[in-house]
Amino acid sequence: MSANTWATETEIAAQPEIWAAWSNILPGIAADISGWIAERRPDVIWLTGAGTSAFIGDALAVYLNGRLNDIPVRNVPSTDLVARPGDFLKAGVRPLVVSFGRSGNSSETLGTLDLLERDCPKADRLNITCNADSALATRAHPGPGEQKIIVLPDACHDQGFAMTSSYTTMLLTALACMSGVSEDDISGNITTLARAAREVLQSVPDLPRPARAVFLGSGPYLGTARESALKVLELAAGQVVTAWDSTLGFRHGPKAITDDQTTVFVFLSSDPLTRKYDDDIVTELRSQFPDTRTVSIGDPDVGANPDLSIPTGLPDVWNTALYVLVAQVLSVAWSKSLGLNVDNPFEGGNLSRVVSHVRLYV
Repeated sequence: MSANTWATETEIAAQPEIWAAWSNILPGIAADISGWIAERRPDVIWLTGAGTSAFIGDALAVYLNGRLNDIPVRNVPSTDLVARPGDFLKAGVRPLVVSFGRSGNSSETLGTLDLLERDCPKADRLNITCNADSALATRAHPGPGEQKIIVLPDACHDQGFAMTSSYTTMLLTALACMSGVSEDDISGNITTLARAAREVLQSVPDLPRPARAVFLGSGPYLGTARESALKVLELAAGQVVTAWDSTLGFRHGPKAITDDQTTVFVFLSSDPLTRKYDDDIVTELRSQFPDTRTVSIGDPDVGANPDLSIPTGLPDVWNTALYVLVAQVLSVAWSKSLGLNVDNPFEGGNLSRVVSHVRLYV
């Protein structure tokens, strides 16, 4: 397969146009969903999914917590919910369970639906999926809880192994529905992101493949760091070791991974206080590890000039969909450099695009 025909590359490059088109439709959907949540008034909102779909919750939960009618928001990966339901399902607590799924058919997705029907039928559900034929899109909710379904444009249903446009578009969809932002601002914010994404995709530096790649970020960017690390690990088939952490947390032991074969990426916050800590870790790494490549990414108008400038004027939580593009582009380049099948780095079959072979217990 030639360098320009990998489905994963096409799916990464398509994101600006997917977002731009979705910005015309999403505001109306978001208004309906936010009104429904306000009417239903759940006790708590759970953001759930497996793997990359769970990292949407990592990026959004802290920001969204309490922003919609003071309702608490928690990240509850479906892998945790299915394995230890007793940690989450409590008598008298009626959650709204927001399920994310590219395929909408993973083992844990089905396990979550089964679990809610059996043990928490009063729970409301919001299913956000890229697959119109999936269980998330088609399976009825017997109630008495209510269910809403959002099916993303078919272009988001990535065919490559790695989730790319599916991740970013599901993230932006959930953010629009639960952030309390007006319809005009939703449209404007996503239009801004689409415009910036076109520039980012053209300006990601051509970096040599490292032995180790580390991604650091605070607040919403912690989830971005986790997803970025996974993208590189997946598409390099584990041949690039990856790690992720918060800007301050990295000093407390995890910095031990750093050597002259490591590239560290720091997602710089637009919050003035947080940015001071972000800039400090960049300065510290360059001083302590002069042979380590440290790459800063962020808004040049807030603190020290970053290596890759991304000035949007938007809060960090919206930029999460934008900053992850850097790791998506580099993971493809590094996968190619290893001679791998970018669309299926695990041709031996030990990992699969959809995890559907997990034995579920009741």
